[in-house]
Amino acid sequence: MAAAKIKKGDSVVVLSGKDKGRTGTVLQVLPKDGKVVVEGVNVATKHRKPTQVNPQGGIERTPAPMAISKVAVADKDGKPTRVRFETKDGKKVRVAVKSGETIDG
Repeated sequence: MAAAKIKKGDSVVVLSGKDKGRTGTVLQVLPKDGKVVVEGVNVATKHRKPTQVNPQGGIERTPAPMAISKVAVADKDGKPTRVRFETKDGKKVRVAVKSGETIDG
């Protein structure tokens, strides 16, 4: 399996869909499903009945998983960029294609 180009904690830009252009941080990566959960993007609402645990009930909003192909890592200027891998000091690092800067370590 190929190494993940998008990881938990990355700042990403949504490329397509109803949230196109929005940015957020990755909360969770689901590599088997090819999906990511991004904070504040693709928010699903669920109407909850009052229970003993939650006597108020109400509308619950949670970010839903979306296809990993719909997001790209945000460069330092906030624009989307692709990611490539390079070896620096004997260590494999992620590099932003547009700016050439290392994304991690």
